[in-house]
Amino acid sequence: MRKSSLRRTSAALAAVTSLALALTACGGTTKKDVAGEGGSAAAAGKADPNAELKKGLTVGFLPKQVNNPYFTTADKGGEAALKELGSSYKEVGPSSATDTSGQVSYVNTLTQQQVDAMAVSAQDPGALCTALKQAMSNDIKVVTYDSDTKPECRNAFVSQASAEDLGRTEVQLLAEQIGYKGEIAILSAAQTATNQNTWIEFMKDELKDPKYKDMKLVKVAYGNDDAQASFQQTQGLLQEYPNLKGIISPTTVGIKAAAQYLSGSKYKGKVKLTGLGTPNDMRNYVKDGTVEAFELWDPAKLGELAARTAVALVSGQITGKEGETFTAGDMGEYTIGKDGVISLGKPTVFDADNIDQYNF
Repeated sequence: MRKSSLRRTSAALAAVTSLALALTACGGTTKKDVAGEGGSAAAAGKADPNAELKKGLTVGFLPKQVNNPYFTTADKGGEAALKELGSSYKEVGPSSATDTSGQVSYVNTLTQQQVDAMAVSAQDPGALCTALKQAMSNDIKVVTYDSDTKPECRNAFVSQASAEDLGRTEVQLLAEQIGYKGEIAILSAAQTATNQNTWIEFMKDELKDPKYKDMKLVKVAYGNDDAQASFQQTQGLLQEYPNLKGIISPTTVGIKAAAQYLSGSKYKGKVKLTGLGTPNDMRNYVKDGTVEAFELWDPAKLGELAARTAVALVSGQITGKEGETFTAGDMGEYTIGKDGVISLGKPTVFDADNIDQYNF
């Protein structure tokens, strides 16, 4: 058999300890992990770039939220890639974007089912670590996509784009729209969301540039990737800061909800909105003048790259170590960066001139 009896024994033990893992995962990482004392999961093993891609694999996708249109698009990209590669796809996950304990239980379930790899969008950077390490100790390859955990808790992270590029360009987009002057706010997802927090730190750093001296970040609000909560947070921001000139929402749920509120309010066209959204969600708001420009990557491509990375890991073409390269089908060649990060590419800016060219 492809998997050893030791793995089967370990998986059985995982089933017995599932509840304990769910309760203790929030404690974060330990020094001893699958890669050894003080090591990194990405550094384990040796890559063979000429290894043949394996078929008949099962890759589980665990998004932050299964009924989120963004993740539906991303995971369908992964499903299509796996079908092309002769492997199987399955999706599991919580219905709420804030259900961290639910994510832990789904990781444990995939481990017990002995999938070959899992692609996880981490809701919390530390809470999943224990469960993910248990998966890796059972010879399951772990790829994070969209939102990362800690480097020692996965083999590779497929990033939407450079975190720095995303954070800085969102500030640049808004600054151009408000003439580099006025109060601004950020409407984020959950307070624990790794990707959101990383981008926001780069936004804050970008704002330190002297050219933004007349712009002031007055608040970071959290809509928890819930449409109603994000709508209410937008309303609250404008009530609390009547002189607000712009909002950045680096979440597809948040920017759509904010646009919905602005489009029906006296602030339409006066308070600028940008961030990360999908063309299909934002098309009407661009055409009616609520939003000038926003950006995103193609989530289907993100899911595809996550799937292809998972198969390359299982096949031994890569281990997740910095400097390794692999070919992701028609997407081309990718090089693994520091801490096992693989960047999808530059974000795309959508506006009235190009938005009808996209359908996702």
